[in-house]
Amino acid sequence: MPKQIFVNLPVNDLNRSVDFFTKLGYAFNPDFTDENATCMVISDTIFVMLLTETFFKGFIKNEICDTKKYTESITCLSAESREEIDELVQKAKDAGATIPNEKQDHGWMYGHGFQDLDGHYWEFSFMDFGAMPQ
Repeated sequence: MPKQIFVNLPVNDLNRSVDFFTKLGYAFNPDFTDENATCMVISDTIFVMLLTETFFKGFIKNEICDTKKYTESITCLSAESREEIDELVQKAKDAGATIPNEKQDHGWMYGHGFQDLDGHYWEFSFMDFGAMPQ
């Protein structure tokens, strides 16, 4: 069985977060969804658990990061093309995300991202290994 990853993120309003990520094209696994959490499916092996802040606090001893002041992490996902990245970032912006940084174009590597409604930073990257400098 291949390794899987389950990224766990606290959210202020679960329904609002589900609506936001649905607008970006993501689906949710109903087997792992209730009033406290939902499982967003990124791929066959990548999942994001969106947990209400109250439920999330049950798993930690310290405070939840205030993403208005601090960046807790950058979740970076690969993309099939530059166009896919631009479309996804535009959908996120249209759905209420903020765009804190400009696109990064290094020729063979391209990236852009957004902060979701709860301030979690998402980055998307496309790499053309055939054009990578030697």
